[in-house]
Amino acid sequence: QVQLVESGGGLVQAGGSLRLSCAASGRTFSRDNVAWFRQPAGQEREFVAAISWSGGTTYYADSVKGRFTISRDNAKNTVYLQMNSLKPEDTAVYYCAAGDIDARLQRSDVYNYWGQGTQVTVSS
Repeated sequence: QVQLVESGGGLVQAGGSLRLSCAASGRTFSRDNVAWFRQPAGQEREFVAAISWSGGTTYYADSVKGRFTISRDNAKNTVYLQMNSLKPEDTAVYYCAAGDIDARLQRSDVYNYWGQGTQVTVSS
């Protein structure tokens, strides 16, 4: 069993930056692929970024490509999402998810474990 805890959310002005962290406990998740999803208020959850267990492959939603960077430090059991050039439309609750299925990493249904989420609010 893996427990995931997100941190680093908050309120930032448009154009600013935040770094989200997803810390795992319970067991190492060095063999899990990890993704970030987000859910704006009143909308469905959407894929943001994913990273393979080795860190060798990353995927991004078109809406964040070039602005967000996903990375991981398996020694610290932590995955990060560096968010730059934030826009008001990035406002959402951000969730990290982990799973060991090596395919379709943009899909939420391949992940077994989810965190509780962290709020990111970008003001204009």
